[in-house]
Amino acid sequence: MTLHEGQPVLTRGARLTDARAAMIMLHGRGANAESILSLVRELDHPQMAYLAPQAAGNTWYPFGFMEPLERNEPYLSSALTVIEGLVAHVNQAGIPTEKIMLLGFSQGACLTLEFAARHAMRYGGVAGLTGGLIGADETARDYRGTFDGTPVFLGCSDVDFHIPKARVDQSAEIFTRLGAVVTKRIYPGMGHTINQDEIDFVKTMIEALVKS
Repeated sequence: MTLHEGQPVLTRGARLTDARAAMIMLHGRGANAESILSLVRELDHPQMAYLAPQAAGNTWYPFGFMEPLERNEPYLSSALTVIEGLVAHVNQAGIPTEKIMLLGFSQGACLTLEFAARHAMRYGGVAGLTGGLIGADETARDYRGTFDGTPVFLGCSDVDFHIPKARVDQSAEIFTRLGAVVTKRIYPGMGHTINQDEIDFVKTMIEALVKS
């Protein structure tokens, strides 16, 4: 595998210099930036900028998200660095972190949640669509900082082959402990996908963010 720094970042929506808020979108394993940006058709708002980094080889880290953290290094740290750089880039364009939403699906959702937990602060919102915090069950979850009321949405099937419901539940508890306002929705029998209810909820997050 190749590390992720220097890979393309695709954009949609308003230009950063004109936007009121921004969303950083992270694709799943085996997918690409273009695929996660397809959600913009549903989530588009004229005052939002959308940015989607591309993972090298279409995969953010090689092994399952519940493996010990060190098994997925150095690729995990490289992916987290890419997100950190994008947040800084958006900040430099004049959009503060409290106007930035982080969203990911599947492997991208796991990465989104892990980044947010490691950099807990007030964001415009965090949406983990079929994902949970990264690492083995015994991973120390000694995250610092506070989300200061950041709205966080977690959506997942109760029978997803890749994402155990227990990890989604644990992630919701940790985000709540860190000061997020968490909405968790578990969908009975859903496949490994994004449903309309999740899209509709994220749209309400965007509307609230742009108005605030």
